[in-house]
Amino acid sequence: MIPPVPPIPLAVIGGYLGAGKTTIINALLTNTEGRRVTVLVNDFGSINIDAALIRERSDDVIGLENGCVCCSIGGKLAETLIEIGARDVRPDLLVIEASGVSDPVRIAQIGLLDRAYRLQGVVVAVDAESVDATLADPYIGDIARCQIEGATSIVLTKTDLIDAEAARAVKARVMALAHTRIVLEGDRGNVPFALFHGDEAPSRERMTARAFMPSSHLPAGLRSFTFQSDLHFDRRKLKAACASLSDRLLRAKGFVRLDDGSCAEIHVVGKRWHITPCRERAETCIVFIGLFDPDEIGCALSAASAPRAEPCGELRE
Repeated sequence: MIPPVPPIPLAVIGGYLGAGKTTIINALLTNTEGRRVTVLVNDFGSINIDAALIRERSDDVIGLENGCVCCSIGGKLAETLIEIGARDVRPDLLVIEASGVSDPVRIAQIGLLDRAYRLQGVVVAVDAESVDATLADPYIGDIARCQIEGATSIVLTKTDLIDAEAARAVKARVMALAHTRIVLEGDRGNVPFALFHGDEAPSRERMTARAFMPSSHLPAGLRSFTFQSDLHFDRRKLKAACASLSDRLLRAKGFVRLDDGSCAEIHVVGKRWHITPCRERAETCIVFIGLFDPDEIGCALSAASAPRAEPCGELRE
């Protein structure tokens, strides 16, 4: 008699835009403790930038684009889970990165439908520096609150950007909303591996019951745009362009070719931004998420490009 195949541990990582989910996953992939880890990325946009950023650390990365999991992506996610479960060599752990504007518990519930998986938990990243402003925002506060309420563990990120007293206040605020007492600080994304692959797992009944709690909705006007171009950009002007959009720009991420010929990752969250060197890429590709007209992005980026003869890039939803 063939023994039953044990279920694959499944962990979902959520958190609002820019909270540091990709950083946590990349840190996890550097410390897998010898286990095979597959990462499934559910991104909000027509091009899955997060999957590309994670693929720098692992070859076993699967991307699902246009990732509002509460609507169209659910069927594709279920199909992908079935395919992974049917592999001859299955992963020791499957990590799903939820879109920053989706409900990670809904993703966990889809995973619970397949007995090939055992849910390890829903890990939610919370940006300690900006969480108060995010929760107070009338457009996006419900999304972040729903994510925190549904977590089985929470990782506070960017605590190095605030003082100790503010960090304590943020932790207390988050714990007042959360239904878990597991609240950790993540130093550059480093968290215990047991958070994703421990011996204990949340019960199927507990996670299923969460379906009856109020769910968040995307704010009216929230849109995703992808800018692709073979233009090169001036770093200083690019920073100014992002700053000019900051009151409506929730998140921007991607790859940019600079005027010195180098390639860099770009990350923008509100008024915070940084550019770091990365592997050579053929073109600039940036996903923008926010409340704005796409023409604003096109004009701002055109002004930030280095003088060249090539035509302006393509901007599409």
